[in-house]
Amino acid sequence: MALDGWSLRHPRPLQVPPTAPPRRGVRVSSPARGWRILPNMVAPGFIFGLVLPLILPADTSKDVRFRFASYINNYMVLQKEPAGAMIWGYGILGATVTVTLYQDKETIMEKVTSVKAHSNSWMVVLDPMKPGGPYEVMAQQTFGRTNFTLRVHDVLFGDVWLCSGQSNMQMTVSQIFNATRELSNTAAYQSVRIFSVSLTEAEQELEDLAKVDLQWSKPTSENLGHGVFKYMSAVCWLFGRNLYDTLHYPIGLISSSWGGTPIEAWSSGRSLKTCGVPTRGFTQSDSVTGPSKNSVLWNAMIHPLHNMTLKGMIWYQGESNINVNRDLYNCTFPALIEDWRQAFHRGSQGQTERFFPFGFVQLSSYLSATSDDKFPQIRWHQTADFGYVPNVRMPNTFMAVAMDLCDRTSPYGSIHPRDKQTVAYRLHLGARAVAYGEKLIFQGPLPEKMELLADRGLLNLTYSQQIQVKKQDKIFEISCCSDHQCKWLPAPMGTFSAQTLALNVSSCRGTPAAVRYAWTTWPCEYKRCPLYHPSSTLPAPPFIAFMTDQIPGDLSKLAK
Repeated sequence: MALDGWSLRHPRPLQVPPTAPPRRGVRVSSPARGWRILPNMVAPGFIFGLVLPLILPADTSKDVRFRFASYINNYMVLQKEPAGAMIWGYGILGATVTVTLYQDKETIMEKVTSVKAHSNSWMVVLDPMKPGGPYEVMAQQTFGRTNFTLRVHDVLFGDVWLCSGQSNMQMTVSQIFNATRELSNTAAYQSVRIFSVSLTEAEQELEDLAKVDLQWSKPTSENLGHGVFKYMSAVCWLFGRNLYDTLHYPIGLISSSWGGTPIEAWSSGRSLKTCGVPTRGFTQSDSVTGPSKNSVLWNAMIHPLHNMTLKGMIWYQGESNINVNRDLYNCTFPALIEDWRQAFHRGSQGQTERFFPFGFVQLSSYLSATSDDKFPQIRWHQTADFGYVPNVRMPNTFMAVAMDLCDRTSPYGSIHPRDKQTVAYRLHLGARAVAYGEKLIFQGPLPEKMELLADRGLLNLTYSQQIQVKKQDKIFEISCCSDHQCKWLPAPMGTFSAQTLALNVSSCRGTPAAVRYAWTTWPCEYKRCPLYHPSSTLPAPPFIAFMTDQIPGDLSKLAK
């Protein structure tokens, strides 16, 4: 018989700028240290032709009345046109603040504002700037007859990306394959600047970062390979490096991630309420080794960045939700994306796009002692149960499939595969397509139509793209139902052409109800899954499709 349609659904620290002391309810991973600028007309000051930085160590900066926000510092990248970059900080109530952008001592622009009541903060939006630099940003506070001046230098304009998630995002370059070579490959990328947020949690939303691990820096082997699971993210760095190779203008990368953390810790209370996540009663799980309380990382590590103008974000998380609210992940992940988009759009006074590009990594493989479908379920929920992105619930998103990048011998455990180069490459393809509008293939093939030939015991799949069959494997399964009971049976791969593949379903003596692909924790060995796109070596993503005769025709739109 012919089937008309199908549907997809589920069954270490450097010099830190002055920062506010940790408030009640704020926890940081190590004691806060900082520097403060002494009140002076100019800082740094010029005395007898010598440049003398007027700084001294301070435990806190409660007496510093005028400063930039924690992440506004030397070597930073500000978001380029068409958006305007946000510059902000703290000052004395009622003072006037003048922000001036210089290049080679020439004034490019000047913006004037005042310090707000209640928050004691000030902010300006710069005019949109073309990519490049370097520039100097000066902020001068005038209060009566007193002036204070702050400067940051070697500022570039380009695209700014925020990278967040758990341990696979937190892994450093020193932990990945070919680490020595990768750590030495920085000379050509001095316009890719990096910044890393300290591990901090808070009970309430913070307006500024309590602590910074790595201030804005040019990349070096030391700051890229500093320690294990801390400092700068390898995926973030490699993603930005790939973008720079394509775009040839500055890239700013902000790493804010913490291993062993569930999505609930990164989500605001607003988004968790949308999905019905309990406000209390979180159950500890072996997969959760970091902060797990609702919103504590959103409050301390994401919300303090929300005034920043960004180009986009990338995310690598999900392992810690295998046993924690797994069935809600198809809501909590799309809700996090939507909530972060709203927050950054509003915080930047509309300069960050309302639906800024958001990329993520679909979970890789894991050697598990049990045979279950928890990993496949999270992979599926990462797409809001569509199997692909972007989709109607996750617009302007892109995904890197990673289930074929398994690592049996990883010294960090198989759940932490070391091939982050391929992950970053696949992510950057998605960014080029979704964020930059480039016409290229950035995801593997999905079936768009299927036909059941019961008399021949075949299920024919027609794909949206050309397929490359690397090997024939029992990676497909069919749900066979009889007497109101269903069982998953292997559906061996048979004949195939450029865009079609036949599955042998003759083992089903009942009624075929669904088909699924790569629905296991460890679907294949390293880069040896059965199906790829022939020219791009992008693996076909996992899917589950329920057979139905109520959805008519060709569902090609599902695979786009």
